[in-house]
Amino acid sequence: MDPRLHSALLVLASLLACTTATVSRSTYIVRVRPPPNFSTTHMSSINLETWYRSFLPPLVSTPRSATPFIHTYSEAILGFAVNLTKDEVEYVTNRDGVLKVYEDYLIPLLTTHTPDFLGLRPNGGVWSSAGMGEGIIIGVLDTGIDFSHMSFDDEGMKPPPSKWRGSCNFGDHVKCNKKLIGGRSLYGGSYPPSDSVGHGTHTASTAAGRSVEGASVLGNGKGTAAGMAPHAHIAVYQVCNRRGCYASDIIAGMDAAIADGVDILSISLGGKSMPFHEDALAIGSFSAMRKGIFVSCSAGNSGPLPSTVQNEEPWVLTVAASTVDRQMEAIVKLGDGRSFVGESAYQPSNLNSLQLVPEFGSEEVKGKVVACDLDGSRGQLQLGQTVHAAGGAGVIVLGKEESGQNTFAAAHILPASYINAMDAAKIREYMKNSDKPTASIVFNGTSLGTTPAPVVAFFSSRGPSTQTPGILKPDIIGPGVNIIAAWPFKVGPGAPGEKNMAFNTLSGTSMSAPHLSGIAAIIKSAHPDWSPAAIKSAIMTTAYVLDNNKKPILDEKLNPAGHFSIGAGHVNPSQAINPGLIYDTDEEQYISFLCGLGYTDSQVEIITSRKGACGAGRKITEAELNYPSIAVTARTGKLVVTRTVTNVGDASSSYTVDIEMPKEVTASVSPSKLEFTKANEKKTFTVSLTWDANGTNKHAEGSIRWVSDKHVVRSPIVIF
Repeated sequence: MDPRLHSALLVLASLLACTTATVSRSTYIVRVRPPPNFSTTHMSSINLETWYRSFLPPLVSTPRSATPFIHTYSEAILGFAVNLTKDEVEYVTNRDGVLKVYEDYLIPLLTTHTPDFLGLRPNGGVWSSAGMGEGIIIGVLDTGIDFSHMSFDDEGMKPPPSKWRGSCNFGDHVKCNKKLIGGRSLYGGSYPPSDSVGHGTHTASTAAGRSVEGASVLGNGKGTAAGMAPHAHIAVYQVCNRRGCYASDIIAGMDAAIADGVDILSISLGGKSMPFHEDALAIGSFSAMRKGIFVSCSAGNSGPLPSTVQNEEPWVLTVAASTVDRQMEAIVKLGDGRSFVGESAYQPSNLNSLQLVPEFGSEEVKGKVVACDLDGSRGQLQLGQTVHAAGGAGVIVLGKEESGQNTFAAAHILPASYINAMDAAKIREYMKNSDKPTASIVFNGTSLGTTPAPVVAFFSSRGPSTQTPGILKPDIIGPGVNIIAAWPFKVGPGAPGEKNMAFNTLSGTSMSAPHLSGIAAIIKSAHPDWSPAAIKSAIMTTAYVLDNNKKPILDEKLNPAGHFSIGAGHVNPSQAINPGLIYDTDEEQYISFLCGLGYTDSQVEIITSRKGACGAGRKITEAELNYPSIAVTARTGKLVVTRTVTNVGDASSSYTVDIEMPKEVTASVSPSKLEFTKANEKKTFTVSLTWDANGTNKHAEGSIRWVSDKHVVRSPIVIF
């Protein structure tokens, strides 16, 4: 059939359907190719919309309403989001200049002590030497923000930089300030981006909340709350609600943030692993990287299973979650004399010994302590609320097996304690074997300096990456367990205190990503000319791999954590500000990397907006990307790659290589010494690894370290 006749029939069918029945439409994202000599800077938004209408069937492009589009994009991608029928999708897909049409999909949402834990102190360390993110704009894509919260007061803040082009859409009676400089809602119509969920307020204050004295959760974890970059500016893009975040809204948020002039994007959300040309975050973040914007993303909360890591693209920083050295102790004492240390953010008077019963067993729960198994369908707060509603006097939340030694403090409404999986098994056994089991809960307040710390959170997603197994992901771990930060509502029973002083404790890689966003802002403020890859390298190569016991960082089962759990290690802000050497990577290398993965020219164009990018044999393997880590499958038996480092330390400096690999792996680096005589000088070296591909050991980990009198620049190596 003639294509023109086919298109005409589609339009006719659409017209007939609209006159005879309700048409089923869904939201689609349409990615288009720019026409020759196209530039969005020379085209008004009206002309852009007119051009986008040309891709639509006549019925859709001329609706009664002012515009058929949900969103139009010009920065993150060229294209638009629109509601279409299946037939209309086919019409649009066949239009010249359309690269791809995606059906919209939902992406899930994935402090008072953490600055001190990370060495960020007002009177010393990196805050004093490098500032607190002054002049840097962090764009937060999330559920919105509580603009009235004290964490976003602008006392002592300077005005935003002149490059800021964003808007403040909080309504007629709310003005932005020098801290919270912009806010927009990108879903559900033109509403103020106020936060009815809490997630966005929490993440924004973690990244860049101002210092607030006397912050606590129900009096616990009390101290001065501060974000990682308390002098950085915040711009909020509401792209999520309680259910999650639609890809079309996320792209709209990234599109707006790029146009507005942000320096950092903080994205605490992520979906299932998918090819980069189908992944809204991967596509939008590539455009951000091209504009020099650093992107920090959550690694996901699907651990501890392997190959669950999300946000796998190498041009973003993928952040896993770890514990800090603080516990809000709620000690469970059993009738047989044994005690187990759990956690709760609600610490009332001690609960005296009462009968201990399993949740809703054969006995009534009124006036008793109820032991509840934590499962995937209910959070611990829901368990506590259920027990409270049934008249229970207290609740012991029994950690599930996969959670290991991790414990989580929550703002309960009744006496409670979250017990780790190992101790939970002992409590279950006690209830099973005792005629009259009893328990009490003793609240011991907040303790600091607990060991070991950091420990990998059980929920933190692990590598290897599904899309790019030859790129070590996650990249880094940062604080993500029991993080105290701003909250838009009062919490706990009675919820004392003012609303604008409310704080809450949350756990997730959603909490770890904004920590790194703020740290990136500090680095960017000190080194405004550094690329996103340079900032990422500084964070990764200075990370530490020993805990506060000076032993290897452990996982949730207290086994040594591998690099697929911790990436390069735990973030170390005081060192990242001055890393000595960096591994830089530019857009051209990323494109060659995509071509090397086997993506077609059309697929690479969807990601990069570069037509015919893979021509002339332009491709490199994953291992050849100038990345600050090395990952390779064991079946190859050999790897020889080059890396290039740039001197960002003293002009005259010398580095000697130190190789740490198991004896089963033969490793060498050439040259073994790097001599620099000027700033920004580059040096290239070769890494050679050989091992028995047929041997029994299919996994090996180690590192190469470039050591000078002032710096240690470490890159992890994983053979798997």
